[in-house]
Amino acid sequence: QVQLVESGGGLVQAGGSLSLSCAASGTIFSINTMAWYRQPPGKQRDLVATITSGGSTNYADSVKGRFTISRDNAKNTVYLRMNSLKPEDRAVYYCNADGLRSAWGMGRYWGQGTQVTVSS
Repeated sequence: QVQLVESGGGLVQAGGSLSLSCAASGTIFSINTMAWYRQPPGKQRDLVATITSGGSTNYADSVKGRFTISRDNAKNTVYLRMNSLKPEDRAVYYCNADGLRSAWGMGRYWGQGTQVTVSS
């Protein structure tokens, strides 16, 4: 079966940096779009950034210029580099793989989430 496993969350001071990674495992043939979402406490889950298999990226306005999404197609891994972190960036961060073609067909998958906490 397909699994997405995230790593790299933690506690950082405002103005600091963190890097997240998310690796998809299983018999995977291709992944169309990979993305990061986040869910602050008591709020809905929102899109942070997306990246296609060809490398095209898109960012939420709130993170433009501070966050960078990248991926390694050979490793089925997506990364999120977060710079100049603010207290409002505090959230559980989830990776997402959409249009993932595997031995079990085509589907959309989520990681388990990783906590990012930014202290002021």
